[in-house]
Amino acid sequence: MRGKHRLSATFVRHPMPGKHCDGENLWLHVRPDGGAQWVFRPTIHGRRREMRLGSLNNISLKQARELADKWRRTVISGSDPIKERRKEERELQRADNTLRTVGEEAFEARKAELRGDGQAGRWFSPLELHVLPKLGKVPVEEIDQRDVRDVLAPIWHKKSATAEKALNRLAIVLRHAASLGLDVDLQVIAKAQALLGKSRHKPEHIAAMPWADVPAFYGSLSEPTIVHLALRLLILTGVRSKPLRFLHLDHIHEGVWTVPAALMKGRRNKTSDFRVPLSSEACSVIDLARPFEREGLLFPSVRKGVISDASMSRLMERRGLVARPHGFRTSIRTWLSEAAHAPHEVAETVLAHVVGGKVQRSYLRTDFLDERRVLMERWSDFVVGSSGQVLKLVAQS
Repeated sequence: MRGKHRLSATFVRHPMPGKHCDGENLWLHVRPDGGAQWVFRPTIHGRRREMRLGSLNNISLKQARELADKWRRTVISGSDPIKERRKEERELQRADNTLRTVGEEAFEARKAELRGDGQAGRWFSPLELHVLPKLGKVPVEEIDQRDVRDVLAPIWHKKSATAEKALNRLAIVLRHAASLGLDVDLQVIAKAQALLGKSRHKPEHIAAMPWADVPAFYGSLSEPTIVHLALRLLILTGVRSKPLRFLHLDHIHEGVWTVPAALMKGRRNKTSDFRVPLSSEACSVIDLARPFEREGLLFPSVRKGVISDASMSRLMERRGLVARPHGFRTSIRTWLSEAAHAPHEVAETVLAHVVGGKVQRSYLRTDFLDERRVLMERWSDFVVGSSGQVLKLVAQS
C-alpha cells in the first residue's frame, strides 16, 4: 500500500467506523454513529500528539491533506503545531481590538484586585455608561484625545468624580492595549485632560459634627432601638457604615471586634482583617443590642438582611442636622489631633487608613492595638460625659 494519500474520495464519502490512515500521520476517525473527524498525529519531541483538524462534514479530503502538510512543515521546523495553532487563534481574537473588547479584557485581568472580583460592576460602569456607547466599536489604536474629550465633556463639570474615574479606567485600558503590543498613544488621557480644562465642580465633603458637639448628640440617642444603638457604636468606634451594619457576634472576642477583610474599603485594606478595640461603653452598647440579634447579625433589618445604609442618615435628617453618620470619622480624627494629641500613625490607624509608603509599611508591621485601646477609652469617656447615666438607666431597664 502506498505510504501517502491512501484514502480515496469515494471511500471518504461513505467511510466505515474505525480509524483510517491517509499516510504521514493524517487519520480519519469515524465513530459508530457516523460522525467523523480528521486527526493529525505528529511526534513532537519524542512524544506522540493528537491534533484535531476538523469534522469531515466541514473539511474535505483535499483540505485535510493541505492542513496536514502545513502542520507537518511546522513539525519539521522544530515547533509544536498545537501551540502554533493556539497562537494563531489568539491573534485572530485580538483582531477585534475595539475599545469595548480590550476594555473588557483589561477588566477581566484586574478582577482579582477588586472587591468581590468586581461583581458589583462599579469598576467598569464609568466606561459602560459614559464612554462605550460612543467609542465602544472604535479600534483602540484609533482613539485620540479629541474622542475622549467629546465623550466626557458633558459630565466633566457636572459629574466630575465619575468623569475622573472614566479617565482612570481608560488609562488602564490603554496600558493594557499597549501590553498586548497594540500601537496606542499612552498620552491620550493627559492630552484629553488638557483639552477638557480644569473642572469647575467643587467636591462637597460629607458634613461632620464638631467633636465638641458629639457628647450632646450621643446623649440624645437614649432609645434602645437598633438605629440608636447602631449610631452609638458608630460614634464610639469610628468605623464605616458597612462593617457596622454587618457586625456579627462571631467578630467580637475579648473586647476586640475583628472586621473581616471583605467588609473593609479599599484595595489595600481588603487583603487583611482589621481589629477594632472596644471601649467599655462600646461593649455596653453591644450588650444592649444583643436582644435584636438575628442569625448572629447584631443590627438586622425588620424583614431580612441588615439595616440599610440610609437608616442612620435619615434619623439625623429628621432632627434637622447637616452632619451625616460618616462625618463622625472626621469628628473623631479631629479630636485625636486637637484634644488627644495622638501620634499621626496611630490616629490614622484608628480610621483604618493606610499609613506611609510601601517600603515603610513593609517594616512597620503593627496595628497599634494597645495604643488605640487607650485612645478609644478616652474618646468614649469624652463622648459619654453626662449621657453615661442615661445609658446605665436604659441598660438596667
